[in-house]
Amino acid sequence: MTNFALPFLDALARDLVQPPDGPTVDFTQPAGEPALVSAESISWRIFKNPVALFIGGVTAVLLELADPGVRTGVWEHSSFRREPMRRLQRTGLAAMITVYGARSRAEAMIAGVVRMHEKVSGHTPAGEAYRANDVGLLTWVQATAGFGFAEAYHRYVKSLRPDEFDQLCSEAAPAARLYGAVDAPTSHADMLALVESKHDRLEASPIVFEFLDLMRATPVLPAPLRPFQRLLIRAAVELVPGWIRERLGLDASFGLSAWQVPIVRAAGALADRLMLSSSPAVQSCRRLGLPADYLYRR
Repeated sequence: MTNFALPFLDALARDLVQPPDGPTVDFTQPAGEPALVSAESISWRIFKNPVALFIGGVTAVLLELADPGVRTGVWEHSSFRREPMRRLQRTGLAAMITVYGARSRAEAMIAGVVRMHEKVSGHTPAGEAYRANDVGLLTWVQATAGFGFAEAYHRYVKSLRPDEFDQLCSEAAPAARLYGAVDAPTSHADMLALVESKHDRLEASPIVFEFLDLMRATPVLPAPLRPFQRLLIRAAVELVPGWIRERLGLDASFGLSAWQVPIVRAAGALADRLMLSSSPAVQSCRRLGLPADYLYRR
């Protein structure tokens, strides 16, 4: 990677999580304060990879939108349709604070999200009542995030062992409880079982296709890299379990062609070695007195 490209990529990654006109979080402070998850965790290793995060995040939203309660809450009570880029930035920052932020700041941020969710309730188009803080809906949201990020890293960056999948679920449990998802899966088997248990719950919706259109059109990456952005969206669709893709109407044309898979994997592998000084992962290592490249030596 050239000296010219690194500052450009560093600035791009920083603006995606902490835009110049938005709130700024200093992950180097308070000095010495641990996060909800330790620096030795699988989570810290996975969440440092922007390619896996983008792909996994899109996969998670697709799974969330398949549930009518989550779908209605997200689409009617958020700014996703009006300001998709700003919503993506806020969601990305929240994920970074949850994993890397100092414990006191992560707990305060999560408490704020829970208070905000207390105001969100309503009825789906079919007349089903929902609340954003419903344990079942929160559990699905937490599980879909864990599924998306784990599968994206496993498929496009580096294979995870069965015990590493389990460890990732275990590491997510403290934050899940703070969010109110007290029934969130604590093992990979539990997560897969939860997905399979949704056979009678998940359903198709035009909103799924509206979301994909938004993700293709929203300038997450600069114009020259926009084709790659669309490729990552295809990679995300590819991770959705087959029966859910069929249920949602996402046929093979929405996923990856065989020749595209190595391209995504190469990008994921490169991103895993690319240390960007402004990333929350690097800044949080510094907060704990660890070398900046700590996560890139392992």
